[in-house]
Amino acid sequence: MPVTSPRRFSVSTWSLHRTIGVTYPDSPGQARQGRTETWGAGTVDLLDIPATVAAAGIHTLEICHFQIPSREESYLSELRQALSDAKVELFSVLVDAGDITDAAHSDRDLKWVGEWVDTAAQLGAKRARVIAGKALPTAENLALSKRNMRELADRAKSQGVRLTTENWFDLLSRPEHVHELLDSLDGDVGLNLDFGNWGGETKYADLAAIAPYAESCHAKCAFVAPGEPDSADYRHCLDLSREQNFSGPFTLIYDGADDNEWAGLAIEREIVRPYIA
Repeated sequence: MPVTSPRRFSVSTWSLHRTIGVTYPDSPGQARQGRTETWGAGTVDLLDIPATVAAAGIHTLEICHFQIPSREESYLSELRQALSDAKVELFSVLVDAGDITDAAHSDRDLKWVGEWVDTAAQLGAKRARVIAGKALPTAENLALSKRNMRELADRAKSQGVRLTTENWFDLLSRPEHVHELLDSLDGDVGLNLDFGNWGGETKYADLAAIAPYAESCHAKCAFVAPGEPDSADYRHCLDLSREQNFSGPFTLIYDGADDNEWAGLAIEREIVRPYIA
């Protein structure tokens, strides 16, 4: 059974990537890059994001690893204090790179991901969400993922952090592979259910098949045009999560073409609101 927590609104810093603007690219095998204006200079510093989301009435946050400017203890302490001052829970650090099933570099990537798990612990995050693997879901690659995810789960648990993964990339592209991986880990790794990562004719059945494992949800809405959500698809995904007794944070993920991220999040929020009650 998944480790659940009360249903509530959450937001990811990915949903505010244009508001924040800058990134600090970091991936295994490459030197960490400095400040990069990926989406411009931004209008809000990451240290001010907790207060910004709290002012919008949201008190749960997820932070993408590449938006964290420094892993020096002094900066992490400052960010942790900003979260505390705003009374915002850091639910998860989203580790958005690394491939622990890479044929040539799995050990290197495992070490890199593990260090980000440590950073999540330093920030006081409840969870660290990692990629279970990008390789094809062969028996060999699944076995490698199981072994490395076990090591990461133990490392996280020793620091008071729960490890989670997501229905993302080739390794976990089908429900049966999600089941196989999570079942092999005896409940020590949780699932973040992402509405937007799967598609096709079997999308809803596939999501429903893994929803019982979910302890967090990336409630991502597709927008057919600026300000126009695909409400039918969004509600279908929300319905299936409710039917499968999902109980946890709905992290609003906005990735529409309109640069007004808060307007897009407001649209999503109103659609999700009945599912929070």
